[in-house]
Parts: sequence; structure tokens; C-alpha cells
Amino acid sequence: MTPAARVQAAAEVLDRIAAGTPAEQALLGWSRASRFAGSKDRAAVRDHVFDVMRRWRSTAASGGGESGRARMLGLLRQQGVDPDTLFTGQGHAPRPLDEPERAAGRVPEGAEGLDLPDWLWSAWQASLGAEAVPAAEALRHRAPVFLRINTLRASPDEAIAALSSDGIATRAAPLADTALEVVEGARKVARSKAFTEGLVELQDAASQAVVAALPLAPGQRVLDYCAGGGGKALAMAARLAGPVEAHDANPARMSDLPARASRAAAEIAITPAPRGPYDLVLCDVPCSGSGSWRRAPEGKWRLSPDGLAELTAIQNRILETVAPMVTGGGTLAYATCSMLAAENRERVAAFLAAHPGWSLTQERQFLPSDGGDGFYFACLSAPH
Repeated sequence: MTPAARVQAAAEVLDRIAAGTPAEQALLGWSRASRFAGSKDRAAVRDHVFDVMRRWRSTAASGGGESGRARMLGLLRQQGVDPDTLFTGQGHAPRPLDEPERAAGRVPEGAEGLDLPDWLWSAWQASLGAEAVPAAEALRHRAPVFLRINTLRASPDEAIAALSSDGIATRAAPLADTALEVVEGARKVARSKAFTEGLVELQDAASQAVVAALPLAPGQRVLDYCAGGGGKALAMAARLAGPVEAHDANPARMSDLPARASRAAAEIAITPAPRGPYDLVLCDVPCSGSGSWRRAPEGKWRLSPDGLAELTAIQNRILETVAPMVTGGGTLAYATCSMLAAENRERVAAFLAAHPGWSLTQERQFLPSDGGDGFYFACLSAPH
């Protein structure tokens, strides 16, 4: 495919997304119907689609419309690419721009220019203060790719060397001692020997920093209550060099965890009905995902005020559920991949107000400016 044909394909996929088809489903449908497209073509179209989704509002403004074609035009204008070099009508390229399209488009401003919903902007500012604009701007760009060195399988030097032998260049990421940022060859990671043999795992640097900050010690009984795919459970097992129990309200989310644990030489026990006491319970609760919207931008546009209220209610219920599982003096660790105070410090404050005797021992909000995704965590100590 030519670069112009890739632009046309992305515009068509974006139209399907705008009509309500989930992004991954729309991309899969296009790739299945486009057997001529090679792996580089699929990657390029995917990049175009996700670049627009991160900038859904501003590309519509810049392009002068809400069609996939207009949004791709807006993206090219924002990137400083001359649209006439791609909108040629030749082969499978988009048809040439007409005069109304050339005249359309404007500079986006305010929340539109930062690619946030209008309803969210005031809460975003209240949550982040001076960091509100930089954090929103960061979400308009692609996220770095981070790996976690699995210390159960390799030393940092061994992991870095194994990655390098497969053409993957990395550098140390300062947020966690196990974190590597991929600076070259990111698309090779999943097929690399270092990954398939469990020397490294894909995991954001801030997510790794959350696990590194937990008061873990050998011999503890530890539960990952909202395990999902199990990334934090695996990271805790590596730091403990011992067992971690994993639970999720939807067990299907953990379907790959046994295989991942085997590859990583990690001791993970799937626990359908956890019962305390535990020395540490980690609750990486369902949330807006606002800290990772540059990786999953659909969530930015699907979130609503009612949806956020439902999430905070779920977060409250999870805290209430797990608190009795924590042994006296033990730790309830609360985490989200969110940057919204309503999901973070406000939930912790509400829990502490309702549970005398519990205390806050540490708390941190990670922002994209720290080098990874937006993440929040707090450690709460149970009364003796």
C-alpha cells in the first residue's frame, strides 16, 4: 500500500468507529477484508487510527468535519504534512480536496484543543492544578513502550543483552529498578526470545513503580484482588520470590495468567473466593483509565458523568469488601490508572472517614511527566 492508500484506509476505519464499532473490531474487520495489506501496512493504518482517536475533537476542528476523511485531513494539518501530497485520487488514494475542504478547518481551543470532553475539563483542572494542561497534552501523543525485567528469570544485564540480540534497544527507566524503555524495535518485542522465555514482561513504568513501593516482605500472604491480566500479581511474585494469590470478579480476564506465570517462573494461585487474613491486599480497581488514555483513547470519549459516578461507587464497594480481609497492622493498597481526584484521593479520604483506626501510610499520584502513565496509589494500614 502507498502512504496515501493507508490514509484512505484509516479514514474508512474511523468512519466505522464513529458509527459505534469498537476500534479493535473495526481494525480487525478492515484487515480481514484487505488481504493485500502487509504487516507494515496494518501497523501504519493502526497508527493513523489511534493518532486520530487521541485527538478526536481537535482533528475534527482542524479538518473541518467529523468524517474519517476530515479527521485524517485535520491530523495531517496538525502534523505539518501537506495534504495535497496524499489526497491525489490516484490509485487507492483519497480523492483530491475540493475548495470547501480547503477553506474548512479552524484552530481548536480550550478543552477541544486539549482533546478532552467539555464536561470533564473543570474536574480535570481541579484534580491536577498546574499539571492539567501538560497532562492533557501528553495524552494526545503516543505512549512509550516499557518492559519489566523479570528478576526470577534474568538480571538486568541479561535481559538487556537478550533484547539487543533480537534488535530491540532499551534504556533504563528511572521510575522503577526493573523498568526498561524500548527506544528501538518495539514491534519486535512480542516475538523476541527475551519475551517468549519470560525474561521480560510488557508493563508500564509507573505500574512497576506502584508495585515497587508496596511494603512487600518474604513470607507474607498477598492478594491481588482485581488482578485482570495479572501484570501486578506477576510483578509482586517476582519481588517476593514467593506466592501471590490472584482474584478477579471476571475470571475470564485472568485466562492467560497461568501461562504467563509459567513462562515467568512466578508462583501465582488463582483464588475464586479469597478469604483473609492477608498481610497485603492490592486493589487495582476498575476506573476511568484516564492515566492510560494515550494507550486506550476510546475510554476518553466513552466516559460520561454517570459512568464516572458508577465507577466511584464500585471503587467504594471494593474497599468495603476487602478491608475485613486485611490482618491487623496489614496493608490495603488502593491503586488506579487514573488522574482524577474523584477516583483517587477522594475515595481514600471517604474510606478513612468511615473507618476509624485505619491510617494512610503513603500516597502518590504519578503523571505522564514522571515518565510513565498516570497512576495513583495509596497504602492504608489496618488497625491492630
